[in-house]
Amino acid sequence: MKDKIQSFFARPFFRDYRTLLGLWLLLAVIAAVMKMHSHNNFLIFRGVFWHTWQQVSLFAEYPAEYWDVNHYGPLFSLVIAPFAVVPEWLGLLLWCLMLSLFLYVAIRRSLLTDHQQLFVLWFCAHELLTALYMQQFNIAIAAIILLAFFLIEKERDASAAFFIVLGTLVKLYGVVGLAFFFFSKHKLRFVLSLIGWSVVLFALPMIISGPEYIVGQYAEWIDCLAGKNTENLFADHQNISLLGMVRKISGVATYSDLWLIVPGLLLFGLPYLRFSQYKYMAFRQTLLASVLMFVLLFSTGSESSGYIIALIGVVVWYTCVPWKRTGWDVALLVFAFVLTSLSPSDLFPAYLRKTFVQPYALKALPVAIIWFKLCYEMLLNDYAPASTACAQKQTEESGN
Repeated sequence: MKDKIQSFFARPFFRDYRTLLGLWLLLAVIAAVMKMHSHNNFLIFRGVFWHTWQQVSLFAEYPAEYWDVNHYGPLFSLVIAPFAVVPEWLGLLLWCLMLSLFLYVAIRRSLLTDHQQLFVLWFCAHELLTALYMQQFNIAIAAIILLAFFLIEKERDASAAFFIVLGTLVKLYGVVGLAFFFFSKHKLRFVLSLIGWSVVLFALPMIISGPEYIVGQYAEWIDCLAGKNTENLFADHQNISLLGMVRKISGVATYSDLWLIVPGLLLFGLPYLRFSQYKYMAFRQTLLASVLMFVLLFSTGSESSGYIIALIGVVVWYTCVPWKRTGWDVALLVFAFVLTSLSPSDLFPAYLRKTFVQPYALKALPVAIIWFKLCYEMLLNDYAPASTACAQKQTEESGN
């Protein structure tokens, strides 16, 4: 049976990138059509441009236009501008297509092997659809983190810095791209590029508004995010993270998330001390996977649609190592697909979703388990390619 399954999926159709590009674009069209009469997030996004143009608050409530409030920075006004100035239905369609295509191109332009790219594109297709239904910029954040990593690998530090600053000034998540700083071979150029792009992109929205207005909106943005953090603690569709899972299962509201965040940061940072492993691509890719998961697990703003970021990290973790994955690793991968990816959909039992998964943020559980296992591997395992490790062992044996 196993051989038949492998033979079936080895057919050219499943390995043809044209198939996958068509699928990812089709998912964007499906999401746009399905949400044509109910796309509140896109209305919020369009509002960022028009409110910047009118120089009114980006973070106030506008019940006549949409419910909820904007949480993206002023720079987003220029990102969304091409999709805000066209008819609403067309803007929604083009926005979904752009998000899907941007992530597809980031994956294809990366240094991931063909096997890894194909795995990501198939494994994450359902999660992509979940994010597209919400018209979420998290899809672009996933692309930005991937691009930051691989551009640094390609020694294009200035370009990597651009994407890190872009992601940070739009949704803060982009700041995690700084985790790749130690892999840069041109650290001074990287730092100077970060400073330069920060100045340029901070000021860029002023071309459609004014300096005083933009500076004021950045200050208002910080206040808005601080307030949102408090609101997210027990929200049903927010804080879908390790932080949220612990808080919602325990039902305790009085402790500080720092009790989890500080140990998490320490665990995240410890692998950086393994300097001898830096030279192995598998080690560096595993750190990329750690970043992609960490940013969701330790954020109170994590939403279901944000897990397109984390699931890419799961696939990179599974595929990049030089050793053979165990049956337990396969089980974790399947667990992540079923509980993390399928749980928001009608393919998952509604009773389990409404009674357990949503109230207790269990969508984060498989990713959390995998992230802890990843940290364990990064602290103890050797990421040397199998051929290199074998040659070293033979040298040691011959020396004895």
